[in-house]
Amino acid sequence: MKRTRILFSITLLCWSLIAAKAQSSILDNYIQEGVANSDVLKQQGFQLQKSLYALEEAKGLFLPSVNMNGTYTLAAGGRSIAIPIGDLLNPVHNTLNELTGTNQFPQLENVQENFNPNNFYDLKIRAAYPIVNQDIRYNKQIKEQMIDLQQVDIDIYKQELSKNIRLAYFQYLQASEATRIYQNALTLLRESLRVNQKLYENDMVNRTAVTRSESEIIKVEAQLIEAQNNAQNAAAYFNFLLNKPFDTPIAEDESLQQIDYNFQTSFEGSTENRDELRKLTVAQGLNQTALKLNESYQMPKVNAFVDAGSQGFNFEVGNGSFYALGGVSIELPIYNGNRNKQKIKMAEMDVATVQTQREQVADQLALQLNTVVRDYQSALQIFNSSRTQVASAKRYFDDVSKQYREGQVLYIEYLDARNELTNAELQESISLFNVWQKWTEVQRALGK
Repeated sequence: MKRTRILFSITLLCWSLIAAKAQSSILDNYIQEGVANSDVLKQQGFQLQKSLYALEEAKGLFLPSVNMNGTYTLAAGGRSIAIPIGDLLNPVHNTLNELTGTNQFPQLENVQENFNPNNFYDLKIRAAYPIVNQDIRYNKQIKEQMIDLQQVDIDIYKQELSKNIRLAYFQYLQASEATRIYQNALTLLRESLRVNQKLYENDMVNRTAVTRSESEIIKVEAQLIEAQNNAQNAAAYFNFLLNKPFDTPIAEDESLQQIDYNFQTSFEGSTENRDELRKLTVAQGLNQTALKLNESYQMPKVNAFVDAGSQGFNFEVGNGSFYALGGVSIELPIYNGNRNKQKIKMAEMDVATVQTQREQVADQLALQLNTVVRDYQSALQIFNSSRTQVASAKRYFDDVSKQYREGQVLYIEYLDARNELTNAELQESISLFNVWQKWTEVQRALGK
């Protein structure tokens, strides 16, 4: 029998844990849905993918490039050179013809050759390979750091979006709770109107009590309409953050509405791991790489190339028109008006600026955490005080309500007790969700 009770207790505990987990996962599911549906995150994802393509492009600069180039030229006129072939060879040809007794060696004309080739083509394939080029190396590092920077931006926006979704959800729950409080108050007033009408019919009260009840009902109905409008606006904003139709129903997490919720009283963690600081660390590394890039201007750039092609006149192929050519090119700047030195100084200022900015942001985040934790603790104290006020107001209203039905107190005292209870419940609801909002701010300050 004892073993059965133990098994039953364990089973009940498991089911309660499962139920609590299911309730607490409602808001988490909404956050995941909001992150998945965010158009801003999708746009940032596209930019991140673009940066990944840019990195692959930077890696491709380390590989050889092969290109085909071709030119064809037509020319007329211009500078030329005279080649006296006839004057040089004709005497020799005459002597040879006399010795051989033949005309095998013809007479030659002097040649006038233009510098601009006419009807000339040059078609080649060039393979080039960077042997030494620091620009390519640092360009690849910069692309990698830019990807890290964009990834941190995505993480920061996810955290900020999660915070806004939590705050909007608590705002909706608060507006919904206010609606229920006014509905309960309206139920009490309608009951008091019914009682007053009975008392008036029995000549136990005058007409003023009935009129006052009707007036209070109209007043609370107006407050209820306003509360319902606030709830609809809060729901629309919450669905906007989720990128859903504004009138989409919202599931309410009852565990977050419990007055006796066991709130956290202390927090562990620091701001050292905040993504905002990580972003500045990546930015600092990016600026340092840019500085190294500017400092590498004194390094030579060495490239090797090989050409293989064909050239000739009248598109004739063969007879020695094919050729191959290889070589190495070296580029080393000597003087350019000290522009590179000025770039180095500007890059050094960028590094120093980000370093100072990181120290400033670290102090700001530490101050923010200290402030929001104190605000949370203050909100928790106010909430605990409001719980006591509600309990006291409820006892007072129950006593006055009983006395009023027995004719021992005036209706004005009953209305005052009812108003006090309604205001106390509203204040309790406001302070409850104010605690949740301050808790959200603490979680964001901790980078969660």
